[in-house]
Amino acid sequence: MTENIAKKSCTPCRGGIPPLTREEAAGYLSQTPGWDLLDDGHLIRRKFQFDDFKQALAFVDEVGRLAEDEGHHPDVCFGWGHAEVSLWTHKIKGLHENDFIMAAKINQLPGAS
Repeated sequence: MTENIAKKSCTPCRGGIPPLTREEAAGYLSQTPGWDLLDDGHLIRRKFQFDDFKQALAFVDEVGRLAEDEGHHPDVCFGWGHAEVSLWTHKIKGLHENDFIMAAKINQLPGAS
C-alpha cells in the first residue's frame, strides 16, 4: 500500500460486495497507526487519551463532523479523558477501504496523537 489513503474520500458502499479479508485489512494498518484489527478482521478500533472531559468531547465533535463530511459513521464511546472509535461497514458486515480512509483521517485530527 503506497497510496496515502488519508487523501482519498469515502465512497458510498451499497453492499453486495465481500468485506476485506483479514490479510487485506492487515495491509491497510501501516497507514492507520494506533488502530487495532479486531473481531477476526471485521473491525478496527483505536483508543484516544485526553487530559479532561472537554478535550475528549471536542475530539468526538471533530470525529462527528468528519463522519458527516465523508458519509461514513463510526461508533464512538467517550468519557472523562478518553474516547474510543470503532469502524466497520455495516452493509457488508466487515471492513471496507472506507473504514481505513476514515481511520487515517481521524488520526490527522487535532488531539489524535
